[in-house]
Amino acid sequence: MKISALMVFLAGAIVFGDGPSDNIVDQVRPVPPPGLPIPEADRADLTAGLEKLRGEINRIAGQTNRGSLRTLLPDVQIFYNAVDFALRYNEFLRGTNDVRNATKLLEQGLERVGELEAGKASWTNATGLVVRGYLSKIDGSVQPYGLIVPASYANDFERPRRLDTWFHGRSEDLTELRFLIDREQNYGQFTPPDAFVLHLYGRYCNANKFAGEIDLFEAVADVKKHYRVDDDRIIERGFSMGGAAAWQFAVHYPGEFAAAAPGAGFAETKEFLRIFQNEPVAPPPWEQKLWHWYDCTDYALNLYNLPTVAYSGEIDRQKQAADVMAAALKKEGIELTHIIGPGAGHTYITKQHDARPEINEKIDAIAARGRDPLPKSVKFTTWTLRYNKSHWVELDGLEEHWERARIDAELSDKGIQATTKNVSALTFDIGPGKSSFAQTPEVALDGQTISGAPPQSDHSWRAHFRKSEGKWQMVSEADYRNHGETLAKRPGLQGPIDDAFMDSFVMVLPSGSAMNEKAGAWTKQEQEHAIREWRRQFRGEARLVKDTDLTTNEIATANLVLWGDPSSNEVLRKIAEKLPIKWSPDGLQLGSEKFTLNDHVPAFIYPNPLNPERYVVVNSGFTYREYDYLNNARQVAKLPDYAIIDISTPPNSRYPGKIVTGGFFDETWQVKKQ
Repeated sequence: MKISALMVFLAGAIVFGDGPSDNIVDQVRPVPPPGLPIPEADRADLTAGLEKLRGEINRIAGQTNRGSLRTLLPDVQIFYNAVDFALRYNEFLRGTNDVRNATKLLEQGLERVGELEAGKASWTNATGLVVRGYLSKIDGSVQPYGLIVPASYANDFERPRRLDTWFHGRSEDLTELRFLIDREQNYGQFTPPDAFVLHLYGRYCNANKFAGEIDLFEAVADVKKHYRVDDDRIIERGFSMGGAAAWQFAVHYPGEFAAAAPGAGFAETKEFLRIFQNEPVAPPPWEQKLWHWYDCTDYALNLYNLPTVAYSGEIDRQKQAADVMAAALKKEGIELTHIIGPGAGHTYITKQHDARPEINEKIDAIAARGRDPLPKSVKFTTWTLRYNKSHWVELDGLEEHWERARIDAELSDKGIQATTKNVSALTFDIGPGKSSFAQTPEVALDGQTISGAPPQSDHSWRAHFRKSEGKWQMVSEADYRNHGETLAKRPGLQGPIDDAFMDSFVMVLPSGSAMNEKAGAWTKQEQEHAIREWRRQFRGEARLVKDTDLTTNEIATANLVLWGDPSSNEVLRKIAEKLPIKWSPDGLQLGSEKFTLNDHVPAFIYPNPLNPERYVVVNSGFTYREYDYLNNARQVAKLPDYAIIDISTPPNSRYPGKIVTGGFFDETWQVKKQ
């Protein structure tokens, strides 16, 4: 097979720094880089084409008799967005070449609109390279993805097929425009026969973290809406920055995939930055705790339940990722399957050797067998309820977040035996047709035997357990669903601040005057920063609403990001007495600590008193900043559940001001006693 230069390029990373020059806080280069000027005549032509396409999209969207076809509008809007963003935000990064590509994308958008008008959508049945889009729950944006549809699909639509997901390498100029053009030209590194291959955009260049992480699951769900996918043969793989993503998904979601194939990348923060950035890493204690969010070495045990084949070039510095994962796995009694390309640098391919056939042989064999639908033994570890599940085991509560939790569970025909550490609530959930319990099973938890729920006639079985005063007891489905009527950290409601931006959110802007003029100016600046950087880094436009215009539907369905204080923001005023940080003319109150209003602003996350199923976030967007854009290993949460910010120190490329104090609420969302 002929290897194009583009394929080799896409396997790797565009590296602009990776050294001391990217460690200077006051000299941070912009990511994405500024665009190149284009001729005014080209700009005028593209603007006219964009207006025409927008008019056609709006016309189709308004035709009430075309409900089924309107659901395909994201497949058109991806072309509009790619050109619109390039024009509005100066993102023609390759000059006239980008202009030609933008013209091509507008033509394709109009072609698809024409098909919808005629009651057709030929791309939905096309084979080969196809680009599509979906509507994200996070911010209402349309996000693109690429798909390789096998030739066999043309003659057999109904048969469920294997799905491989691919995470791309680092490329700071990977705008939507360039992504779509590439996804229509390049088949990539791996194209297994008779399989779909999903190429994720991942919301740009974040190693599929945060919103980029959710992109995988939203894109897979969209593929499943349109194509038949075998749920037990979903493979995840990637290289370089995409290899880091592959490590991350493997250890955080071990029950979702049949196999993982990470190549190169990084697997943790501290050592990687020390080696690749020559950067001394000594952040505050809460940041070090937050490394447990994405440090894959901390979750290595979870590969016990997920077949994994790692690849590294022999002389690639990013071999470090597989090496540290191998060491972490060895501590758990697991030997990493690690294919090493002889003499290879940051690539699968050299003149002498192509590692892909060996990788494919192993992954294809695993895929043919498929995911084990009910493993008899599950070993799972986590540090946060953001990641709480492996196969039939779900953790519903921890004794303390950001300390290691672990469960080892064994399933037999008579019941379950499990040992736990740092776990306060859990569920065992065996799906329909999978349970072999002939009678009510016994559950042994940490040596305590409990009679479980009776088996169901559909051969499913589900039971919930909670620890109280050191003793386990089974709880009813109703008690499980109402969470014991107590405010507690639980999956999807466990913080820290950045967690709010992994689900639907709305930014609620103040309409009044702040209690303190200086704080009001800081809030306005940080609010604008959060809106701007969300678009630049996560490629969506944050939904904005004035505090006086917030609707009951938004309260019911979205996390609320509230800017200001109880004086300036009407929503904050309504809930202020129910929040853990208090404002008064005398200052801010956090537990037993007080801070002056002149120089201090709080940023925190908390269950929304108006809807405890959702968050409120006060005075913060996502918490990593421009300095962290320069290396993906830096792109981790920087603030915990709460922080007090001294705004007499101006914001910079690392922090929104001087962080005076920060910490985590306890498991009932209370300020911890010092």
